[in-house]
Order: sequence, then C-alpha cells, then structure tokens
Amino acid sequence: MASQDSFGAKSTLDVDGKSYEIFRLDAVTGEGLDVASLPFSLKVLLENLLRTEDGADITADDIKALAGWDADAEPDKEIQFTPARVIMQDFTGVPCVVDLATMREAMADLGGDPSKINPLAPAEMVIDHSVIADVFGTPEAFERNVEIEYERNRERYQFLRWGQGAFDDFKVVPPGTGIVHQVNIEHLARTIFTREVDGELQAYPDTCVGTDSHTTMVNGIGVVGWGVGGIEAEAAMLGQPVSMLIPRVVGFKLNGDLPEGATATDLVLTITEMLRKHGVVGKFVEFYGPGVSALPLANRATIGNMSPEFGSTIAVFPIDEETTKYLKLTGRSDEQLALVEAYAKAQGLWHDPSAEPRYSEKLELDVSTVVPSLAGPKRPQDRVSVTSAGESFRTALADYTDNVDATADVEIDGQKATIGHGAVAIAAITSCTNTSNPSVMIGAALLAKNAVEKGLSRKPWVKTTLAPGSKVVSDYYEKSGLTPYLDKLGFNLVGYGCTTCIGNSGPLIPEVSAAVNEADLAVTSVLSGNRNFEGRINPDVKMNYLASPPLVVAYALAGSMDVDLFNDALGQDTEGNDVFLRDIWPSAQEVEDVIATAITSEMFATDYADVFAGDAQWQSLPTPEGKTFEWDPESTYVRKPPYFDGMPAEPVAVTDIEGARVLLKLGDSVTTDHISPAGAIKKDSPAGKYLAAHGVEQRDFNSYGSRRGNHEVMIRGTFANIRLRNQLAPGTEGGFTRDFTKDDAPVTTIYEASESYAEAGTPLVVLCGKEYGSGSSRDWAAKGTSLLGVKAVIAESYERIHRSNLIGMGVIPLQFPQGETAESLGLTGEETFSITGITELNEGRTPKTVKVKAGDVEFDAVVRIDTPGEANYYRNGGIMQYVLRNLRKQG
Repeated sequence: MASQDSFGAKSTLDVDGKSYEIFRLDAVTGEGLDVASLPFSLKVLLENLLRTEDGADITADDIKALAGWDADAEPDKEIQFTPARVIMQDFTGVPCVVDLATMREAMADLGGDPSKINPLAPAEMVIDHSVIADVFGTPEAFERNVEIEYERNRERYQFLRWGQGAFDDFKVVPPGTGIVHQVNIEHLARTIFTREVDGELQAYPDTCVGTDSHTTMVNGIGVVGWGVGGIEAEAAMLGQPVSMLIPRVVGFKLNGDLPEGATATDLVLTITEMLRKHGVVGKFVEFYGPGVSALPLANRATIGNMSPEFGSTIAVFPIDEETTKYLKLTGRSDEQLALVEAYAKAQGLWHDPSAEPRYSEKLELDVSTVVPSLAGPKRPQDRVSVTSAGESFRTALADYTDNVDATADVEIDGQKATIGHGAVAIAAITSCTNTSNPSVMIGAALLAKNAVEKGLSRKPWVKTTLAPGSKVVSDYYEKSGLTPYLDKLGFNLVGYGCTTCIGNSGPLIPEVSAAVNEADLAVTSVLSGNRNFEGRINPDVKMNYLASPPLVVAYALAGSMDVDLFNDALGQDTEGNDVFLRDIWPSAQEVEDVIATAITSEMFATDYADVFAGDAQWQSLPTPEGKTFEWDPESTYVRKPPYFDGMPAEPVAVTDIEGARVLLKLGDSVTTDHISPAGAIKKDSPAGKYLAAHGVEQRDFNSYGSRRGNHEVMIRGTFANIRLRNQLAPGTEGGFTRDFTKDDAPVTTIYEASESYAEAGTPLVVLCGKEYGSGSSRDWAAKGTSLLGVKAVIAESYERIHRSNLIGMGVIPLQFPQGETAESLGLTGEETFSITGITELNEGRTPKTVKVKAGDVEFDAVVRIDTPGEANYYRNGGIMQYVLRNLRKQG
C-alpha cells in the first residue's frame, strides 16, 4: 500500500545510474521537530513510519511525535514498526510454522481464505539449534553428529521442507551450515534493503525481528533489529506491524583502543556489567563517539549480540566505512556497497565521530581500561577479572556445597586422575557471539599452536568442542594451517551450530559424569557463549563461566577453575620446565598477521553461494506437499495445537479472575530457561513419561527445544527446569508444586497439579520477583504458562520479550506496587486470589491498576499492558487470534 506521504518525503536517489525511491528524513520539518540530532536508531524508525504512513495505524501525528522526540520523557507514545524481514532459528521457528499451518485451517473453519496466511515480509530460517555435541575429540565427530541430528530430527526437517514449498517468501538454510545470527551478518542482512513496491524499486534501511533474543547481533552492521517471541514474529510475517512505545535511548560513548591481551569478549563482558548496573530494560542502546571508528566490525557484532544480556532492546552501531569494509569482505556486491554508502550519507545515517546526538541517558567507557575477564558462575553480568577468577570461584562455591574439599578419583583412557570442585568438565569454543570474530578465533588457534609446540595437552577430564557459526571459520583455519593444533588439543569440529551455548553440550565423559554425581562435585564449564544460567549448559555441571575462545583453550589446559591462570603453571614443556599462560598467549600483531593472509572475500562467496540448497542428505528427504499440512496423529514431534479450537469469529468479553490459586511462587531472575527449558528431557519427568507412553526410547527423547512442535511435550516441560526452586514446595528442586484441590495440599508435579486445577475449573496465578522472564525470547515460556491454565502473573519487574509474550498468549502481566514484594505483603502462595478491574478493557480502556485480594491481603497491582496494540491482543485472547480475525475481515 502506498504511503500517504503527508510530509512530501518521497524522493529519488540515483546510485551509479540506478534509481531508487526513498523517503527523505530531512523533509520532516516544523516547529519542535529536529530530525538531524535524533539518535541513529530513531532515524531508522522515522523512515519506517514515513514509508508506511496509512492514515490509520500510522499517522502524520506519529511521525511528528517521533521527529519531536523528547529525550527526557518516559515512553508513552505508541508507534507501529514494520520490519523489512523476519529471521528464525529452528527451535523457535518450527512452532511458528506449526502455528501458521494451524491458522490456515482455522481461517477455513471461519469461512475465510486460507491463502491469506502467508508471509508478506521475507522470512528466513537457519537450522542451527538441533545439532548436539554427542561425539567429540575425533576427526569424524562432525560427520557423526550430523548423522545423529538427521536421525533424531528427520520428521521436523520434513515438516520444514513442506513449509518451504507451502508458503511464499519463506526460505530455510539447512542443517550443518552455520548459526542464524552469524549467517545473518555474513550473508542475509542487507544494511540497506530494496524491494519493488507498486512498480517502484524502493530503498530503505534493513530492519528485522527474529525469533531469538540474540537477533541483535545484526545491530553491529547498522541494522535495527531485535528478538521477539515466535507469536509476534508470526504476526510480523503476516503483515501485522510490531506495536511499541517510542523508547528511551541510551548513548554509550566509546573512547580509546583495546589494550594488548584484552579481547572483544572482555570488552563485551565489561559493557554487560556496566549496562546491567545502569538499567536498560526496554531501552535502545546506541554506541557513538571516536572509539566506534576504531572498533572492528566483528567486535561490534559481538557487542550487539549480547544486548539481551544487557537487558536492552537493541545495542546498535551506526553505518560507517568499517560497515562497508565488512560488507565487501563478506562478499556483498559492489552495487550493494555503493547503495549502502550513498543511502546512509543522503539520510544522515553515516557515522560522524564528533557528533553528539541527543540521548535520554549517557554512559562512557575508555576501552583501553578493559582487562581479561570471565563471567560466572550463573549470570552473564557477573564479570570477574581473570586475575581474581580462582578466588571468586572459591567464594561462590559455598552456594553449591557444604563439603568444599570433596574429590573423586577417575580413570580415563588409562590415565588416572583426581578431580574436585571447580574441575573444568566442558571447554567449548561455541556460539555466534565469538565464533563470528576472527581475532578471538585466530587467537585461540594460535594459543593452541603455541601450547602444542611446548608439549602441553588438555586435561583428560575436559570435554573439548569446536562449533563455529559459519563454515568460513574452518576455511581460514585450514588456510592458516592451524586446524591440526586445535585437533591435537581435542578441539575437533563437532558441528556448525549452537551446541553447548544453548545446552546441546551432549553428555560429559562417562567416567567424569559418574564421579561428579557420586561425589556431588560442583564442576564447571567454560564456554565462549553468551549465557551461563543455572541448569542450561549440562545437567551435571553446576557452575558455568563465559570466556573468550583463547581463555577456553587455556582452561582446557589448566583443567580447573580453582587456579590463578596468570601465575600458576598450565603444565610442563618437553624438558620439564613450567609453562605459563604468558608463554603461549599470542600478540595482537601475530593475530592480525594471520587474519591479513588467511581470510578472503572468496571464502564467503563460495560458502554462501548456494546456501538454501543443502547437501544430498537434505535434498533427499521425502517432502509432503499441499497448501495445508496432513497432521500425523502418531507424531511426537509435530502436532496440531489447540489455540484456535472453538474460536468464535468475534472476541468474547474479558472477565475478572476469581477463586484463583498459586501454581508457583518464585524468586528473582527467573529466566525463560527456568520456565521452558530447551535441554535434555528426564526419563521420570511428565514429558519423559509421555514420550515413553508413545513408544519413544529414552535415547531418542531428544531435547525440549526440538519438541516445540508438540504442545503435549511442551506443556509437561513448562517450569520443569531441574534448578527451579518453587517456594510453594520448599525443599524441592525442579518442576514441583502443591495441589490445593486435595487434602493437605500434597507436593506433586506442576503438570499434574495443573490438570487437577483444570478439572476443578480453578484459574491459576504465578508470583515472582525481579527480572521475571529474562533470557531467551522463547514464546513457549508464555505458551506453556497459558496452556497450564495460568491467567495472571504478578512480578516485581519483567524482561521485555516475556512480558509481551504473556499478553500475546492471553495471560495478564501484573506488577506489585512500587517497593512491595510478595514477602513484604505477607503472601505465602497458599491464599485464594481474586483480581478485579480487568473488565475495564471491555470499554476500550486499559486500567492502570487492578484490585488484588489474596486471603486477608489487598493491594493494587500495576497492569503491564503497555500499549493500545497489546490491549487489543489481550481482548482477543492473544495475538494469533487477533491477527486471524483481522485477516478474515480483510478477506
């Protein structure tokens, strides 16, 4: 649909003889409107509104509100943002395609046109979340892991191949290719997007939403994009704009250069610590200043990637010469490079190091002060300098054991050893966060080379894995002759995918696993990933540390977290002399010399030439056909979900909540990993019992993440994280609660209790602390909550994505009054709850607060439905129902 163009912004940009239609930002003028000094990110949003102005959802007043943005104001103005494209990974993407397939049938049931359920914006999925590091430390590890991946996931992959044929503008990057965010910056992202609209070739900033919280990695190349839940991504694919408030923007000024010995990982962990302390949830973070120009693009991508760990919506860098240099290196066409530069300069999006845009808040970092760092043992913001890592570990150990001196004897491949708390059981070079960055990857390989030449080897109890986010990494390792040294230390290639970073670490070395469980040892993992939450990396590993790839190799050599890496010897050389980290750490110049000779533009061009085609294994998968999917009633992977069962054409009135009981009472920092784990399914869990009852052997259980196309598994897996502590069932760990429908309220599984409550017609409530729902964007954390029968969550504060996902599934997010908590109000979770005032939504208004009565306690809870768009979703019972009804009306 053509823009109403109230400001006469439509114009033409000629680049090397080719003409593009653009919407000029400098056309927006008037009293109180100052576009030139807007932050980069808000200029991108402004162009989006100019181009999509329809006079209804997006009006001239919206454009004025953004152009006249008050940096100091609290966000209260809603706008509708239309992303250029949607990206997905397979764990969150499979349920998206399941939902779209189900919506086609629901549309037909309502008398509408099923073909309306089709992506209107390009949607690209990269299969990266399914490979598990089962086999490691051998030359055939990669091939074997891919074989196992296909055996486990054949049904899911056939379903995705059906989707590729059934939906227009939906493409799939097959398994064994790379990690979605690395593939995005190296190939899929355009920086400036082009598309034919009404016969005109338009150029506009590339923007995206993705079904993964680390979508923000693309912020490093000047693309405004962020993670959303799968249900929001589905809505965006179907042409529904993303409803948002114009945010506060935090300017983060960078000065100086990284010192010798410090890496991009150390920089990002320092920024994570700073921004978490400052508080940036729901805000945009934008980097500016002279230090930006000095920052290589790979470092920018690493910083952008960890935006969810900061808590911010985005962490974006403007476009400059470094951006176009990277686009050239990664094989983008000369035509694209010329367009990016010409467009960015014409629109005021090209970085000016001396400019001071207006920001809501400002922070500053002298990059030269960054020191080698780790983060752990359970949160990315808990940075500790490597010099004090051993001491920090010993302090933290008290939270994990009463017997700090416990040890266990192991014999591995004929080698006898004694391990204790802090033993490094996993050392993983993993995750797009760091494997996209040649400086740290070459650094790790050079450190391995120096170690091997000194005669060092990894400790026998360490499981070592290498899983880059792109095949280009293997290419430059081969070209530089560094692969054999990594192999010698056990860092053989295990896959091109997320692996350990998302909990697909595979089992520990069997003898180590047995010893850990027998002696109840708090062993550690060291990974070059972005998250280290409890229970995430491996069920046997209690303490997890994030580190740069060179430090991952160093800890594999040291074998323990209980060391002073700078002053303790890593081992002895062939002549019996002590070898220290300083003896094998490569200099920045050595790293740069290898990068200069080993990485070429041709590598990217070759590896991405036919990226959607896949190998023979992918192409030979039998693929179902047809515009609607034939559901297999016996399938344990892909089942038709119940979201639209019996859905009327018009929404029914929302009601207050009466007679509700508490399903869980939780503390602070409960992550979406706690709510909907992605990792292993335990045999005796409700999900394990369901699979066993359907004839699935335990070895074929796969992971919760891979089963997200089956709601029956996922409901049973909601709140099933082995480290979850429900205060309603003290002394338990994992998915347990009390069932108040029975005498004496016995302890039972959360799933079984929810069944009893459903039978009794009792609605449910969850009580929780600060930062509820932090971490991954996974919408199953909200879907599972809703399907368990939870009608309201009452928290002290929320992370952005999970709060909006709850609304998207028809669950109302409420907040305790300022300064109050469940404890301060005297709530035990044993009370019966009523929540009144919700019905005001039926009159077209969103109440600021609602009355909560719990036993003798009464309080006004803040309603966290933050935008009119979210209120519409809630009135409809969820975002999918809202979109479906709207598309039917348009039909």
